[in-house]
Amino acid sequence: MLGERFGSFKAVAKLGKGAMGEVFLAQHQRIERRAAIKVLLPEGARDAATVRRFFTEARATSLIRHPGIVQVHDCDVHRNGRAYIVMEYLEGESLAHRLRRCGVLPWSSACRITCLVADAVSAAHERKIIHRDLKPGNVFLLSEAEWPQPAEVKVLDFGVAKLLESDGAAGPATTVGRILGTPEYMSPEQCSGARVDHRCDVYSLGCMLFEMIVGAPPFMSSRVRDVLASHKFRSPPSLAALIADTPLWLDGLVAGMLAKEPARRPQAMAEVAAILASAGS
Repeated sequence: MLGERFGSFKAVAKLGKGAMGEVFLAQHQRIERRAAIKVLLPEGARDAATVRRFFTEARATSLIRHPGIVQVHDCDVHRNGRAYIVMEYLEGESLAHRLRRCGVLPWSSACRITCLVADAVSAAHERKIIHRDLKPGNVFLLSEAEWPQPAEVKVLDFGVAKLLESDGAAGPATTVGRILGTPEYMSPEQCSGARVDHRCDVYSLGCMLFEMIVGAPPFMSSRVRDVLASHKFRSPPSLAALIADTPLWLDGLVAGMLAKEPARRPQAMAEVAAILASAGS
């Protein structure tokens, strides 16, 4: 795909490849603006459901107006039949890469990152959009400062997002019986293939906050079914029991975010952001 044109952009370098698509650095042919272009893999381009899910990402992301959500500039189908999305180009590293380099983060830095993610995802929830795949690989840290403080955080990849229709024409969009997401960060209701709402994102963010401080998600196993069962039935380890200097309020917040029953978690991302912002002030 190098050298191919996507509207006014030309692919000039390959940035990476994921389960659904490849990502290229592209240059605008007139104003020299850079962008990242996500192109659906050929096998996905032949599957109508995958193409719909791909464009759902573009639609969901473009609906959200928040500096912490990556901007989508355009989407279409290339002349070779592969769908693509044109997004803002980001410089920095993913939270997953940061954790691979550093192992763990100080709890104060982990809370700052979590606060920024919660604020951004709260904006998505206000537009009736649930991310459903929050994980370190979908959080990008933009920074010119030294580790560990990010100057800015961007939430990426709404590829499995659920759009809850607000006009009532078709009722809430639901996916019951299908398991979508990344096992280590999935809520109990996602693991069961049950109906989900915005509180599944609260659980996933709790898993991420736990991992940033401890160095691993609450539940891990080489067998996916064991991870899913743990989310549904096992109590998560206590943060304070694992990390001696964990404040009691933070231990309580993480425990609440990881509650099995959605009704026992913080009921909004804005609530999580407010708690973290208050603690950091």
